[in-house]
Amino acid sequence: MAENVRRSKFVEGLIDFAGGSLGGVATVYVGQPLDTVKVKMQTFPKVYNGMLDCFVKTYRSEGFIRGLYAGTGPAITANVAENSVLFACYGVCQKFIATITNTPDVSQLGTLSNATAGSLASFFSAFSLCPTELIKVKLQCAREVATISGNKIEVTASKLIREIVRRNGFFGLFQGLQSTIVREMPGYFVFFGAYEGCRELLKPVGKTKEDCSTFSTIVAGAASGIALWSVIYPIDVVKSRIQVTHEVGNTNLWMHLLNISRKEGFMFLYSGLQPTLIRTIPASAALFLTYEWTKKILSEIIPC
Repeated sequence: MAENVRRSKFVEGLIDFAGGSLGGVATVYVGQPLDTVKVKMQTFPKVYNGMLDCFVKTYRSEGFIRGLYAGTGPAITANVAENSVLFACYGVCQKFIATITNTPDVSQLGTLSNATAGSLASFFSAFSLCPTELIKVKLQCAREVATISGNKIEVTASKLIREIVRRNGFFGLFQGLQSTIVREMPGYFVFFGAYEGCRELLKPVGKTKEDCSTFSTIVAGAASGIALWSVIYPIDVVKSRIQVTHEVGNTNLWMHLLNISRKEGFMFLYSGLQPTLIRTIPASAALFLTYEWTKKILSEIIPC
């Protein structure tokens, strides 16, 4: 009996892992162009006169694939790495919270408990996200960096990895880890809290959250993305700056936050927020819709 329970939990973990992985892929293909615009505006806010200007200039100078979809490979890797670990750990953390709160089943956890589970899960996913996101943002801003430095050498993901490891060692790939963790934990508290809270409000009368319609899942996913970025955006700006323009030894999160506020103004901490919020609505909806569908399909075809 105990063996069957352990196997069931293992299968549930694999289903969460698969759902998060596919959700991460969906997120990238839906939202990558506006994510590129966001990173460019965060890192070089004085170069572009708003979201549309950044979008048009990037498209004209670099094209659709090499420009707006720059860093798609690392972005997919980053999102699959983050979301597979995030959702797998989310399931584990839900069970942990259920145990310590004497809740009979994770489906009975309240919004606050689910939000806490999401925050705990994000700590672990940050370690898989940081290296891949580092490469992604460097590729997205490669043209601006080349223009400033005068270096016109074509940058690829493999070249970047080799250069970072050569100059700073293996741990150079974790540049920006502190700001990633600081961003992720409160961010995913509100992310999962908003998602589960919306599902609770939108569930059919007399039924559970698992019976929510596709439309309700889309609305809950979109709301969770808006809540996430509204809370964490200034930290994300600092993280992008650290990863794109600063060396490993100069990554103090709070010092950069203070410097940007003093030298550029507080509102520069929100540079690129508009395309981020526009992007997160379909991207977060696609993430949760793919995740829920994958869980439902795999739960039906894989015996526990």
